[in-house]
Amino acid sequence: MGDGSDYLLLLDLKLLGKQLNKRIVLAQLLTIGLWLSIPLSLQPQQATSGSRPTASASQISNPPVVDGRMEDVAWEEIPIITGFVQREPMDGFPATERTEVRVVFDEEALYFGVWAYDSNPGGIIAGDQIRDYEVQDSDAVVMILDTYNDDQNGFVFGTTPAGIEYDGQVANEGQGSGRFLGGGFNPQRRFQSGSGAGFNKNWDGSWEVATSIDAEGWYAEFRIPFNTLRYGGNNETWGLNISRRIRRLNEESFWSSVPREFNLYRLNYAGTMIGLDPPFQRLGTVTPYVLSSTARNYEIGESSFGSDVNIGGEAKVQVTQGLTLDVTANTDFAQVEVDDQQINLTRFSLLFPEKRAFFLENAGFFAVGGGGADLFFSRNIGIVDGGRVPIKGGGRLSGKAGGMNLGLLHIQTGDSGGRQGDAYSVARVARELPNRSRIGALVVDRYRGGTSDHNRTYAADVRVGVGEAVTVTSFLAQTETPGLSDKERAFDLTVNGRTRDWALTLQGREIGENFNPEVGFLPRKGYRYYQSHLMRYLRPSQIFREIRPHVSYFTYRSRKTGIRRGFEESSRLHIDTHWEWPSGMVLYTGTNWISEGLSQPFAIQGTDVVVPKGSYDGWEAAFVLTTDASAPVSLDARTNFGSFLSGNSLSTTGSLTVRRGSSFTTSLRLGYNDVSLAEGEFETKLIGMNFGYFFTPRIYLQSLVQYSDQIDRLSANLRFGWLNTAGTGLFVVYNDIQGFEDLVTGMASGPLGRSLTIKYNRQLNVFGS
Repeated sequence: MGDGSDYLLLLDLKLLGKQLNKRIVLAQLLTIGLWLSIPLSLQPQQATSGSRPTASASQISNPPVVDGRMEDVAWEEIPIITGFVQREPMDGFPATERTEVRVVFDEEALYFGVWAYDSNPGGIIAGDQIRDYEVQDSDAVVMILDTYNDDQNGFVFGTTPAGIEYDGQVANEGQGSGRFLGGGFNPQRRFQSGSGAGFNKNWDGSWEVATSIDAEGWYAEFRIPFNTLRYGGNNETWGLNISRRIRRLNEESFWSSVPREFNLYRLNYAGTMIGLDPPFQRLGTVTPYVLSSTARNYEIGESSFGSDVNIGGEAKVQVTQGLTLDVTANTDFAQVEVDDQQINLTRFSLLFPEKRAFFLENAGFFAVGGGGADLFFSRNIGIVDGGRVPIKGGGRLSGKAGGMNLGLLHIQTGDSGGRQGDAYSVARVARELPNRSRIGALVVDRYRGGTSDHNRTYAADVRVGVGEAVTVTSFLAQTETPGLSDKERAFDLTVNGRTRDWALTLQGREIGENFNPEVGFLPRKGYRYYQSHLMRYLRPSQIFREIRPHVSYFTYRSRKTGIRRGFEESSRLHIDTHWEWPSGMVLYTGTNWISEGLSQPFAIQGTDVVVPKGSYDGWEAAFVLTTDASAPVSLDARTNFGSFLSGNSLSTTGSLTVRRGSSFTTSLRLGYNDVSLAEGEFETKLIGMNFGYFFTPRIYLQSLVQYSDQIDRLSANLRFGWLNTAGTGLFVVYNDIQGFEDLVTGMASGPLGRSLTIKYNRQLNVFGS
């Protein structure tokens, strides 16, 4: 602190903040009460919809050329799929623009032709032309194929007027573990999710698409090989739904209408596609890779650049049309991918996603838990004490057999640092039942050869659909670790309800003190957790598209030895209203009552501040503004200010994105924390700059520059990609890491690390077509 006047000014600011927070809380409570009292009869009501539609696929001998021009005779005299119905903004009403879809197939592939007519073609928003771009930020057509016709699992394929490939796998209707609130207090990352999410966008299939635009709208042709799909015994009938987004109107419509409270992945609302005759083909592919790199680590005194060459790959064989065997050798560690840096002011680990291709297919089959308790998290395979160890090889058998979802996985890692490698085995089985229900079991094992060192997780899970609106999920799990006994169990029960006007979540969870899923993600243990969340959806006829007042609460109660039972480790009461405009711009106006209980002193990472044990609570205000993400310039700004542990904090994050057409985009990302505690003061800063130039949907140049003063690193990543199919191709990546303070003082003789990596992989058919 400075002189006495500075101290008095700080006291005045704290008192002002507390008074302001009290006023905000009172205003929030009055607002929530007003919103909840509005009768449903005063809101616009949805139009009624008819029964589920049926489409017919036509077999042809001469397939169309996939060029997006729609001039092939193959499309003539083919039944038309049309009659799209809005989900937003006027749910149940006819779409404002006409959409026509035709479906044909031959012995090798399924073809979709889409005519997306538009009375204002100059208003079409194409979006960035790079694979898996967020299609909600542009005009788009996305379809889902329920190839097992089980109303729960599917393959997603989509595109935009820019002609990108957008794909993914859906498991469990796209639902994860529900709305989890208690990710640990972190102003920069308030909510975390794990592998339990039901839509896996990282899956990359082998298929192709082409688009074109003219004065009447835009058009798309899809070719989806049958060997990219997995399907069951009832080959002639699949579930199908198709959505179209008109971004300038912020409108989404469906061929088979879906209630506003659900989305494309709610497959029991999908239509039916008949007339198919897909072949059984025992496909075999190999995807070899070669990776060459040169690197120098200045921190440990390396005097020159070292070089390394890795060769490995994967092979895939369809055992049956629904069951696939994958084998990997010297597994690719996704060295060409880079994680975004994050500021962490909490006591708990942050979650980074899995990016290795081998672990992505059918990842949803292995998911149990989620929301801060992922019982299997594949990213922990090949990671020991935060460091990477080589994966020698392994295999995975996954898919459907005998009406069961099946997943078997085995991976062997190599020795590292004098430590023997580990063998990882995972077995997952689940049976899907009517009305969105499911029952399953999971076993995860890690074993170090020649020793008694092992870890096992056993789990059973169930999901029950009650009517259309309510879903109940639960899991019971136990771990086995040498040296630990008792308190090795975990239990969760979650109830989710959703209607057009209301959303409700109730959850209870207990994690034992010695519950230890080493191949999962569990940032904290030894607690009981309770949460509730209630949201109202209001849709006024003017100014706002939707207003979403809501209130929620969660609490962690300690069950640890030596700590008073029921001691509150964390809790939050959240009162908020989301204000959404027709353009998609959203404003959040929230207030939180935050409580943190420390059972031992907490040293905040990257600082010399140590907060003593005790209980800390107080109010904070939270505001979020997200503008139209499809506009040439868009903003995402978030700020929290108020109580934090023994003092106060101001936390601000923001990103400003500028894009020009479909070829260029750049964004500036800033994160700033100003924390004043009784034990000391500190600031944290995170700065990032993204740049992307997209020559075609398959050729791109991207860069990412990041600085975090928590770890005192300035890192730069430059990546060139030339894709082929299924996310394979040529990648050239340059990385540079520098200590920022060294740059400022001029004391550094060079960077902390530099590397250049060149990787090429290619998917090849060995047998089958």
